[in-house]
Amino acid sequence: MKTVLLILLALDMLAVLGVMFAGAFGMARPDRDPRASNRLMRLRVTLQAVAVGLVVLLLLSG
Repeated sequence: MKTVLLILLALDMLAVLGVMFAGAFGMARPDRDPRASNRLMRLRVTLQAVAVGLVVLLLLSG
């Protein structure tokens, strides 16, 4: 169980990193869409909440 949680946590952290880079590159573009930036921000927050939940589950699993 711990191994599965660790793998999910690592994948989630990579996803957060990818969304952060996508948002940073999107903000650097002169013709950026503010709605797309907002969607990426919400996705990042959601992925971070999932990561926190996985850490809690990992700690509770002993």
